[in-house]
Amino acid sequence: MEEKDPIKEALRYVANAEEIIKKAKYDPELKSYTDSKYIKTAGNILWSGCLIALDAVLQVRKGKGRPSIQKYQEAAGKRDKKLLHFLNIGYDTMHLYMGYDGNKDKRVSDAGFDNAKTIIEHCAKLLPQPVCA
Repeated sequence: MEEKDPIKEALRYVANAEEIIKKAKYDPELKSYTDSKYIKTAGNILWSGCLIALDAVLQVRKGKGRPSIQKYQEAAGKRDKKLLHFLNIGYDTMHLYMGYDGNKDKRVSDAGFDNAKTIIEHCAKLLPQPVCA
């Protein structure tokens, strides 16, 4: 079985979320989207993509059960303070404001996409680079 590059896979999720958010129908007069269902879906997809990148760096999925946000925060705090900062902001924006609340404000969704890209790019920097022989 071929192992996927976690960063490429996480970016694929971002691309999928970009397609989903288009269905939310942006209203330029209101400066917001009109359908929260697609905001929620896009936020959850973005957060899932971030978890793929975070799992590759933090290795928190060892042991029983699903890791909590606290496990991710603890591991990120030990590994890299910037990653912890990005994780906290991303969790609020993508998971809570978009994924749970379906916040229709375009600025929130734009921030969610920016946060996702920042987390994934930072995780890419923290992953060990393959050695070419």
